[in-house]
Amino acid sequence: MADHPAPRALTRSQQARRQRVLDAAMALGLEGGYEAVQMRDVAARADVAMGTVYRYFTSKDHLLAAALVYWVEQLEDRLSQAPPRGATAGERVLDALDRALRAMGRQPQLVGAVFAALASPDPAAVECQQQVATVMERIITRAIGEPHPPDLGDRARILGHVWYSALVGWVNGWSHLGRVHDELAVAVNFLLPEPVVGAST
Repeated sequence: MADHPAPRALTRSQQARRQRVLDAAMALGLEGGYEAVQMRDVAARADVAMGTVYRYFTSKDHLLAAALVYWVEQLEDRLSQAPPRGATAGERVLDALDRALRAMGRQPQLVGAVFAALASPDPAAVECQQQVATVMERIITRAIGEPHPPDLGDRARILGHVWYSALVGWVNGWSHLGRVHDELAVAVNFLLPEPVVGAST
């Protein structure tokens, strides 16, 4: 199998155009969910040509999945500036994940749109799934802090999976954010067996 050439780094102006496209897609998703994000409308709102949109994103699903990557990277930045609070690893992890839940609760249409895109078989969207998992694992690992268990990576990865699957239930309408929090609290208690913030009532 032939090796694919490494992607070239974007120039500053290219990065700005790509970000405008992402911002436009997120604004449309926030307003109307998955169906409201149409590539032609994204191009118009971002004030770029259609070809520019497809230069950076192979499909609508790739674009929306990339929006979630951007969102979790922004969450990581915010948590680095205002670290999660708590006396124990479990409390800090739950605080970090709860911040993500609160932010998502304020924009359910957009969250539904990006989670629909993450289910796509588009290889570019699948790559974004992996990027989201990597960032979430990093967030959880930093929240655990020191001292950490020897299998830290495994525990952080499993908590990231629970976070994702619990959110799918909320996005699909058969769960609610309180239940998502409760499921995360149960997982944290199993994987980081220290006193943690109690489940919501």
